[in-house]
Amino acid sequence: MRLDDLDPSDNVRDLGRSGGGFGGGGGGGMGGGLIGILFSYLPMLLGRKLGCGTIAIIAVVGFFVVSSGALNFGGMTGAPTEQAAGGSGGNVACDTAAEMESCKIVGSLEKTWTPLFAQAGARFQPATLNFFDQQNQSGCGVAQAAMGPFYCPADQGIYIDTAFFAQMEQMGAGGDFARAYVVAHEYGHHIQTLEGTSDQVRQAQARASQAEGNAIQVRMELQADCYAGVWAAKNPQIIEPGDLEEGMRAANAIGDDTLMRNAGQSVSQENFTHGSSEQRMTWLRRGAQTGDPTQCDTFNARI
Repeated sequence: MRLDDLDPSDNVRDLGRSGGGFGGGGGGGMGGGLIGILFSYLPMLLGRKLGCGTIAIIAVVGFFVVSSGALNFGGMTGAPTEQAAGGSGGNVACDTAAEMESCKIVGSLEKTWTPLFAQAGARFQPATLNFFDQQNQSGCGVAQAAMGPFYCPADQGIYIDTAFFAQMEQMGAGGDFARAYVVAHEYGHHIQTLEGTSDQVRQAQARASQAEGNAIQVRMELQADCYAGVWAAKNPQIIEPGDLEEGMRAANAIGDDTLMRNAGQSVSQENFTHGSSEQRMTWLRRGAQTGDPTQCDTFNARI
């Protein structure tokens, strides 16, 4: 990717490392998604020798941790709620190569989504990018490196321990565009929150069975994949040959069916929470080919 000319976002914080154990989060947290994912795969991993491959699987299980979702890009009504000021006061948080890369991606995402929201008659509110080391706190509770990058709707923050990107390399899902896809996917969850329909998703899941709730979650995750593709389509000047292929390899690596097979288990579709490898690649590709967020309506499409 050609990132040299991109300006880094100013909406960045470096949280460092903090102590504390597992804790509860605020309302609207991510417990249902992350804990559900971990416990659904835990029986596959217990009793196995935790080598590097298994540790990578555990990390990637939390790869695209849940957040609030949206049913339709065109369904935005009004402006999002203002979040408390928490910017970096400049770009001082982007002080490593890995952090600067993510800061530039987020800066590009802000510039991409601002006019798209304006076209839809809505006001865009940027997310805050939060770097942390090993463990810290988010508005949704404890942030831990093993979770992988995630979005917290309670504080409209994206949380990243950049050490995760090294784990992607070990899985054969490395590359700068693959890392950008991770960030853009999490930003897709922020877009879903701003669209104003995240409560509808949570309410629907509260009324649903476990399997039905998982199916709703899959559609939300696939929409975030599609939104990541939209960002790529809107920024052809930074895309280089092979970039989209990197994204496809990453999407393939973290499909639920692939994770289950890598854990030595049979594929159970009712336990999917993020979509199959083929579904994730399909929706990332759709966003990248169309550049149109209205084409990312996974809630009313056959997936």
